[in-house]
This record gives sequence, C-alpha cells and structure tokens, in this order.
Amino acid sequence: MSQPQSVEDVKKLIKEHDIEFIFASFTEIRGKSSAKLVPASQVDELFSEGVGFAGFAAGEIGQGPQSPDIEVIPDPRTFRIVPWKKGLAHVIGNATVEGKPWEYCPRTILQNQMKKAEEQGFVFKLGFEAEFMLVDFDEDGKLQVADKYDNWGRPCYDVKALTRQYELMTRLSNYVTELGWENYAVDHEDGNGQFEINVTFSDALETADRSVFFRYMVDALAEEFGMIATFMPKPFTDNTGNGMHYTMSLWDKDTDENLFLDKNDPRGLDLSEVGYQFTAGILDHARGYMAMVAPTVNSYKRLKAGTETVRTWVPVAMTYGGNNRTQMMRIARSGAIEDRTPDFSGSTYLGFTAALASGLDGIQRKLDPGEPNDLDLYLTPPREIERRGIRTLPHSLMESIHYLVKDDVLREAFGQVPLDDEFGRPSDETEAFVDHYARIKRAEYHKVTDEVTTHEIDLYLRFP
Repeated sequence: MSQPQSVEDVKKLIKEHDIEFIFASFTEIRGKSSAKLVPASQVDELFSEGVGFAGFAAGEIGQGPQSPDIEVIPDPRTFRIVPWKKGLAHVIGNATVEGKPWEYCPRTILQNQMKKAEEQGFVFKLGFEAEFMLVDFDEDGKLQVADKYDNWGRPCYDVKALTRQYELMTRLSNYVTELGWENYAVDHEDGNGQFEINVTFSDALETADRSVFFRYMVDALAEEFGMIATFMPKPFTDNTGNGMHYTMSLWDKDTDENLFLDKNDPRGLDLSEVGYQFTAGILDHARGYMAMVAPTVNSYKRLKAGTETVRTWVPVAMTYGGNNRTQMMRIARSGAIEDRTPDFSGSTYLGFTAALASGLDGIQRKLDPGEPNDLDLYLTPPREIERRGIRTLPHSLMESIHYLVKDDVLREAFGQVPLDDEFGRPSDETEAFVDHYARIKRAEYHKVTDEVTTHEIDLYLRFP
C-alpha cells in the first residue's frame, strides 16, 4: 500500500478498501498507545478537529484530572489498513491542548528535534530490529515460553521452532510487506521463544510511527494464536533478553545522499567523518541517553555481560567497533551505525530524539570516537577495561536518570513543558521535560525495587 500524503489520499483508500472504522491513536511518555474507534464517515471531522481524550486517564502525558482534554490531530501519512481486520484502519496523531501543540507529546518532541537537524541539512533515518518472545502462563500462574518444545540450550535460528510458529510468522512477514516496509528476514533469536522481524529504514518519524503499529500488530496476532507477545527487556532470568536495535544514518536533505558512507574510510569500516562524529556524540552522552532508550528497571537486567550459561548479546561498555556484538555501537555494514543498547519498553519517539540530539552534538563539536575496539568485552578483565579508559554503561535506571538530568544537550533537545500552579490551574511557569520524565522514572524505580522479594528473604533473613 502506498503511503498517503493528504486527507484526500486517505479518503480514496477508505473507499478502495471499504474501511468502516478508524483507530485514532497517540502515545504517551511511557510508550503506551491509546486510541478511539472513529466511524470512517467522520473522516473530515477526524482530520480537521481531531478526537478528544482525557489525558490523565490515558497515561503519563503531563495532565491531571483537572486538565482540559487532549485533542489528537491525526497525521494522514500514518494512515494504515489493518491487514488482519477487514474494514479497519489505524492512524497516529499529535496531542494538542486548546488548539496548541502539547509539549509533553513524544511525537511532537521528535518532530521538533528533526526540524533542528533539517536546519543543518540533515535527514535522520533509522531501521529497527525488535525482538519479542511468545509466552503464556502455566496452571500455577508462572510465566513460561508458550512453545513447550522450544527448550534447547542454543535455540538461535532453530528451524524446527520457527516451523512450529510458521503460520504466525509468515502472516506477520506478509503484513509487513503489505504495509510497504520491505521485510527481509524472520528468524528465531537466541532466547527460547524469541523471534525477530526486521523492518527496513525510513526517516525517524516514519520509523517511530511504524514501531507503534508494529507492536500493536504483533500483540494482536499473538493473542489470536492464544499467546502473549512480550517485548519486555528481560522476562526470564535464565534467558536472553529482548532488544530493539537502532540502525542509524544521516542523509543530505537536498540530495538524499547517505552522509555516513565513505568507501575510502582509512579505518576500514566504510564510515564517513560525519558518521564517526555522530557515533562519538552518542558515546559521549550514552549514560544519560540510556534513560530514554533503556527506560525501565527491567532494562538493566538485560544489559549484563554474557556468560557460558546465559548469553545476552548486549553491550556493557561505551565503545564502538566493527561487526562485534559486544560493542555498544556496531558498524556491521557500510554507511550505517547500529546501537545495541535500546529496548522496546518505552517510547521510540523519545529514544530517537535522544539518539539524534546526541549524534548532532558530536558533529557540532567534531568529536572523535578514537580507534574501533576489537575486544570481546565479555571476556576482557575489568582491570584491562579500566586501564584502557573504557567507560561502562549505567547499571540501573536510577543511575541513568542521574546522568540524564545533568546532560545539558539532552535537556535542550527535549525542551520545556508547562506547569500548573498549586491549585492545578495553568500557569506561566515551565520546567525541563527531562526533569518531569526523571520524576516519573524515579517513582517507577522505587515502585519496583522497594518491595521485599522472596529472593531477598532467602538471601538475607539469617545472614550474617
């Protein structure tokens, strides 16, 4: 399906595909997608006036119960036919309040950062690899891998496990292709019950919109097959975690030339000076940036070095290298860099904003990431890592938030948001979005970690 550019294009698609209803959606700060079901007969009103939501009820988007409604104005370019539900379409929009853009809206935040890049002549493009697991609960309510036969010690690329999920995976692959995203591979990943469907790149806003629909699609189809699809970073202690790798590049706004590509790269990675500077920017801001791309307590249980018994395939240090999966920034193909730290437990709009802001700062300051690292950082002794001056990634959400609020570049990138007075009425005061975000995440951290667990009882009750 070709991507519509206008409301008139949307109307043509509605007629051609006999669309009866449209899900009009937006996402809040944590990445939750909310929607209302709108009759297709209301398409003119939908795109001109939007659809109203009680923002406080929908989630974290800077509103209280006293706040005026959020009006979501859909973007016609996000209109997609839902392949598995006849007569249904889906569209994504930006949150507005009283006719003005709402500064807490993650999609608006990303658009603002992309405009800054375009003013410098850049278009930010990404593709993503989102890993997920198919799970369910046993009779005792314990989480388990849905396929009881998927229990090998090394299940990566297992053809038999992939065959058992053939109907689900081929439908997903076909739908991705129907949507125009050019799916080029489906595979069983390294964890039991873990799969990945690769989605080709586009500009950052389109890719973020795709990710919202992709998650909705995977969730819905898994439920149809009687399973739960989880993107949770680490649902099992003894199983590989789920990541969402960003493959990134900058392109010339006028010529559509890949500015990260240099076949004469003296370092041999086919990456340009601009590409190295962008990489250096992300590495320089990595500790605060992590709060946006690995945004939950559970994220940091995934970000652990691999062992013989539990493989993780995730970075633990702020380094870059070639086709080496122990590095944070992996350069495995010409003209692109891959960040292996992100997961899909938050908002891709916010994650992409953090990546772009960090990379642009590296270009502005002409940072150099140094020579590529070729070590196996899982095996390299801590003393050697320290001797080489290699910095490690945050070990917890609280640590990454600590660095986020101190990062002036990220504070500027995410902008200011309005504050209410002590009675909940709008005021002229503002605060940095990252400070608002930090409060949400600190509360989340304590909600998870303040509860005494059975593991703690076993470990500490009679100790010392």
